[in-house]
Amino acid sequence: MNTIKIGLFGLGVVGQGIYRVIGRATNAHAEIKRICVRNIDKPRDLVIDPALLTDNADDILLDPEINLVVEVVDDAEASYRIVTGALRRGIPVVSGNKAMIARHLPELIEMQRRYDTALLYDASSCGSIPVIRNLEEYYDNDLLLEVKGILNGSSNYILSRVFDHDEDYADALRRAQKLGFAESDPSFDIEGYDSLFKLIIITVHALGVYVAPEQVFTYGISSISDFDIRYAREKRMKIKLVAQVVKVADDRFTMFVMPEFVSPSKYIYSVDDEYNGVVIRGECYDRQFMFGKGAGSLPTASSILSDVMARRHGYRYEYKKMDYLNLPSYTTDVMLKIYLRYPDEQFLSAIPFASVSEKFVSGTASYVMGEILLSDLIAHRELLRAPGVFVANIPRFFLNLDD
Repeated sequence: MNTIKIGLFGLGVVGQGIYRVIGRATNAHAEIKRICVRNIDKPRDLVIDPALLTDNADDILLDPEINLVVEVVDDAEASYRIVTGALRRGIPVVSGNKAMIARHLPELIEMQRRYDTALLYDASSCGSIPVIRNLEEYYDNDLLLEVKGILNGSSNYILSRVFDHDEDYADALRRAQKLGFAESDPSFDIEGYDSLFKLIIITVHALGVYVAPEQVFTYGISSISDFDIRYAREKRMKIKLVAQVVKVADDRFTMFVMPEFVSPSKYIYSVDDEYNGVVIRGECYDRQFMFGKGAGSLPTASSILSDVMARRHGYRYEYKKMDYLNLPSYTTDVMLKIYLRYPDEQFLSAIPFASVSEKFVSGTASYVMGEILLSDLIAHRELLRAPGVFVANIPRFFLNLDD
């Protein structure tokens, strides 16, 4: 591949960042030949040649000079059509759409093999942090035990304002929206789905197993209250929205996304604002920590550029772990320890705790701490979204190794 001629889909915040970064990266020997957008006449801050713009996807997909598609649209269905359309034509793709990739990854892997082309998506998980390629190349063995971290910058920014700046949760959310860290409808981030989709993708590269999103317990931070925040502060902890996949035995692993009580001794305790932090743990190398901006125009664009450069050298994911003879199986038959704030005793009686180690009852708020099966959390996840309820994980995996 001499010059990389890019067909770019999407010219929003990330798309404009890609346009700027590609223009600066002279050693990439890459140029954007065409840009497909929904509305050609939409006002943009970017000064751009109108001749580059089109609203017809075929102007890119059928152009014989274009040898790489970069897709950063915010519509998962449109992303799926673009990516699969390019792969069928043998055009390699770089994508940042984690929702689309997480829902269709087995099909996308099969298409890459069938049409002998590549799909790269490091930007889909943790923005500027090169998690996927590191899992694919450096951790391409069965020593890996856990990947855990803060995968969503929006929710982390909100919680940082709450715990580090004593802001009210609602004020912190409004500030995040004003700064562009959270959307006008922030539910994708604060309900944990953004972290979930990233975790699905990470798990394929960490353990070689695909788990559908609906099978994973996911609980966000939208119901956090001043009571929960005060409780965490009294314990000298912070609450973070944490995603994790962990081997619980040689042949089994589990995964979930939940708020978590994080102590000052943990690496992710100091991951604040819109940053992400990922801890990778293995049998022989203990813990390794990756930190960086998880979102935003230029950080994400830098990750896209890295994938563009990787394609210059013919790089593609090999999905080596999926070919292992003894892959671990996903299980929800795992005992967790949680904090549950609940509205009344009738509600509490419906939650099947295996044991309760602490309970507090008052006229304003009540909580219990106890052990419960992950499968029971999944079975009761709709009930746990009722008003007056908040759930947070109390870490219990590998505590003996972190002293």
